[in-house]
Amino acid sequence: MIGVTLSSQSAEYTASPGAFTLEKALQEIRVDRLYKGVTDATLHLQAGTYRLTQPIIIRPEDNGTRIVADGEVIISGGVRITGWKRQGKTYVADVPVFNGRPLEFRQLWVNGRKAVRARDVADLEQMHKILAVDKTAETITVPYEAVKSLLGKKQYVEYGYPHPEMGLHEMWCLANLRIKRIERQGDMAIVSFHQPESHIHFMRPWPSPMITKNGRNSAFYLTNDKAFLDHEGEWFLDVVNRKVYYIPLPGENMADVEIEAPALESLLKVEGTPAMPVENVSFEGITFRHSTWMRPSYSGHAPLQAGQYLIEAYRLTPKLDRQNGDHKLDNQGWVGRPAAAVSVNAATDICFSRCRFEHFAATGLDYHRYTKGGVVDHCVFEDIGGSAVSAGSFGPEGFEAHISYTPVDENELCTDLQISDNMIHDAANEDWGCIGIAAGYVRGIRILHNEISDVSYTGISMGWGWNQQVNGMKNNLVKGNLIHHYARHMYDTAGIYTLSCQPHSFVEENVVRDIYHPGYAHDPNHWFYLYTDEGSSYITVRNNWTPAEKFLKNANGPGNTWENNGPMVADSIKTRAGIRH
Repeated sequence: MIGVTLSSQSAEYTASPGAFTLEKALQEIRVDRLYKGVTDATLHLQAGTYRLTQPIIIRPEDNGTRIVADGEVIISGGVRITGWKRQGKTYVADVPVFNGRPLEFRQLWVNGRKAVRARDVADLEQMHKILAVDKTAETITVPYEAVKSLLGKKQYVEYGYPHPEMGLHEMWCLANLRIKRIERQGDMAIVSFHQPESHIHFMRPWPSPMITKNGRNSAFYLTNDKAFLDHEGEWFLDVVNRKVYYIPLPGENMADVEIEAPALESLLKVEGTPAMPVENVSFEGITFRHSTWMRPSYSGHAPLQAGQYLIEAYRLTPKLDRQNGDHKLDNQGWVGRPAAAVSVNAATDICFSRCRFEHFAATGLDYHRYTKGGVVDHCVFEDIGGSAVSAGSFGPEGFEAHISYTPVDENELCTDLQISDNMIHDAANEDWGCIGIAAGYVRGIRILHNEISDVSYTGISMGWGWNQQVNGMKNNLVKGNLIHHYARHMYDTAGIYTLSCQPHSFVEENVVRDIYHPGYAHDPNHWFYLYTDEGSSYITVRNNWTPAEKFLKNANGPGNTWENNGPMVADSIKTRAGIRH
């Protein structure tokens, strides 16, 4: 249902759940702008779930639109799976058809809980460790015991499908490698992987699988094979036979549960152009729910850092003397950007207030290129597979990651965005190397009074480039945030982390506490509360409360100021950190 009430150049519209009703309402507003002179429009979404078959796209024709939830409004990219039949302790259902094709997915939610994709270990502390790495042969040696259930299966040939996957813990990243072949050698096994991830993974020097003298080798888990479906709460998708399997938790009645699989990578795209940006559009009180990210199933995932995946990488031998004050460089890398459930490009003053972002496979909310202004405030980000919020470019795909990036058109940068008073909980739960709030090349960003907890790696990361040369970044502020229970899976981390030259930028009055201590971290001591990494320059770090002065200043550039950080910081600063209600 669509309704409209006109008053001069302002207009009120309503839409209710149903096929394409949201799209039709936006079209109605656009037509009224053309024919009736409407400039400011408010679209009221009536309570209910709006199930999408394709992303909603907000265009320059939608400038000056408020989209407001009247009641509980859910914009969903999920598909309900029904018709479960019991097979012993396991239940099986047909894979649903979505947009004319059998649905393929990497996540499953049962009554709002993210179920475990069947894997070889229920307790991650029991992950096996690799034994050796051969970068020339592009193989990893593992204990035979770890892979014996997979040996001899027909899918381990180049044309086979589906592929079991190895999730490999590598210092500050998690690699997803699709297994191609396993060859037993006594009590060991040699594992090889599919392209393109195999070549990229073994060519790159950083991060690398760890083989150490003290036995703290990289840990790994295996997933995506029915052989691993053996614990309550686990599921497996058989894409060949179009069946999905699930083992209920104790007390779970399959007649009553709601099981959702994600069908779309993107739910909402705000898409303008540099010459014609989207302007002054706001979203209020809306829940965005259920997105997928399928690239790891097709191409694997070999990240560089903060979830940005490598599309090419190699070692420099000998190391390159950059002759500009920066560390010698031993690698080259070009990155791609993971998918986002909600994205903003070429837009000015796009705002999200009191919204929920939940049950996503990759990035939650992404302000990318040519964005100016905008406020994200009093939102909740929960159960996010990648980074909860991403802001700014991490360099175009044609731009090497270690070069100082200043675009010819500086409007390309993400500028003057405010991210404030948001709750971020359980982020990076699928790609462990992602961030609570990940900011790349940003200018004038204000990250204020957010509470960030239960993240797999770093709470807030700001900057990119690993060098101290002047670039597009400056005037950034990270203030008043409460970060706790971070680094659930990865180390070489901090509650707040910076990279590269950022003149007149401040990290102040934040609280960082309560780090996790995963037993499989590559170096159990290599974690910090505050961390200014390579090239960090002209940044003031002051009045941040931490339980101890465990900080790292690694290969920093000039102009940094550290003042009054640690347990001596005034209680008044400590109590003010976090969300302002």
